[in-house]
Amino acid sequence: MKESASLVELWLATTRPKTLFAALSPVLMGGALRLAEGPVHFPVWFATLGVALLIQIGTNFCNDVFDHKQGADTEARQGPLRGLHSGRISLRAMSLATVACFGSVALISALLIRHGGMPVVWLAVASIFCGVFYTAGRWSLAYTGLADLFVIVFFGPVAVAGTYYLQFPASGWPPLPVYLAGLGPGLIATSLLTVNNLRDVDEDTENHKRTLAVRFGRRFSRIEYTVCMLGALVAPVMAAGVAGRGWGSCLVLCLFPLMLPLIRQVQVGTTGAELNPVLGKTGKILLMYAVLFSVTWPWGG
Repeated sequence: MKESASLVELWLATTRPKTLFAALSPVLMGGALRLAEGPVHFPVWFATLGVALLIQIGTNFCNDVFDHKQGADTEARQGPLRGLHSGRISLRAMSLATVACFGSVALISALLIRHGGMPVVWLAVASIFCGVFYTAGRWSLAYTGLADLFVIVFFGPVAVAGTYYLQFPASGWPPLPVYLAGLGPGLIATSLLTVNNLRDVDEDTENHKRTLAVRFGRRFSRIEYTVCMLGALVAPVMAAGVAGRGWGSCLVLCLFPLMLPLIRQVQVGTTGAELNPVLGKTGKILLMYAVLFSVTWPWGG
């Protein structure tokens, strides 16, 4: 982002738009999985989408706050300019925006509790807790290397199954194929995180941020990215095999030619100039993946 960007543009950049597909995609897929069984309750689906996006944005804002407090965002950072790092948004303003996002999550969740009962309470509490403690403190998810596991679980099976459950709570816990399908978006979302950590490995090492890239090195992160991207292609095959239907969702395998150049770029890239474009393209693949799955699962045989 240009230094001359307006304050509105800066706030929009601080939401990290490329990461918002990670919140949108599992909700889209959860709705499609439910559509295969019966009609979708659209007011509930839109409320679920709002919660997912607000959790993602709130986590991004909170990340800025605590990285700033812990000195992790330095002049050496290779990511796009945003938030507190720009010097044009104050710590107080970013903190208030974080509280507003998570407060809105709590408010919408309170409405969803009437529809979905106690499971919604636990899911909302866990999501807000993990969003705050993603970067809050030296023992946070991001600083201990646990963030990758959190992203796979919460942006994958939990988000997909939670969306499915909220459509028809009386049916009980979602069946196994829902969780298997949820692995797809969770794995691609983890690929986004992996690229980010690979790019920032030197800076994170200096700031004692023990991501998996710092703990195990660049080669590990490159393997992790590849495994996550290819693993996502297998997820709908497993889901369809267990469900005995939804084979049309295997059309996501057509995304492999788009993934291959990104995998190759990750194998050689180290700088922001080399890896930042991969972030955006991986986010687009995640959206295409979710759309292809959502269009083909309910009617794909």
